[in-house]
Amino acid sequence: MQFKKIGSKYVVRLDKGEEVVSTLKQFCEDNKIKLGTIQGIGATNQATVGLFHTQTKEYHTQKLMGDHEITNLTGNISTKDGEVYLHIHINLANTDYHTFGGHLSEALVSATCELMIDVIEGEVERAFNDEVGLNLYQFE
Repeated sequence: MQFKKIGSKYVVRLDKGEEVVSTLKQFCEDNKIKLGTIQGIGATNQATVGLFHTQTKEYHTQKLMGDHEITNLTGNISTKDGEVYLHIHINLANTDYHTFGGHLSEALVSATCELMIDVIEGEVERAFNDEVGLNLYQFE
């Protein structure tokens, strides 16, 4: 990974073989980023995406193998129990130009991944909500 900080923003490049989610989480921890937004594009050859089923309150994931363009990666940075918490969604296009999307659990960079991280001063904590079944922003 390489990056450049410009004001409150980071321009980040992940390299072939790096895992997107864990690398971004470590980056945020190392740079003390606790609130912000993430957007990016790139390429992956192995990604796990999920869909949250509201009836069962469970994530169902699918592993996508083979070349895929990351046509859009978007997410946010917050905290849960004081630790960095990433919530990232992704859209991927395969070699037949079929697209897939969902909650990103992991993705292995196959060529490059170019990201912009916009840091927001402050902190917003998350807590598990039993009714919904997800970790939601807390504003109290």
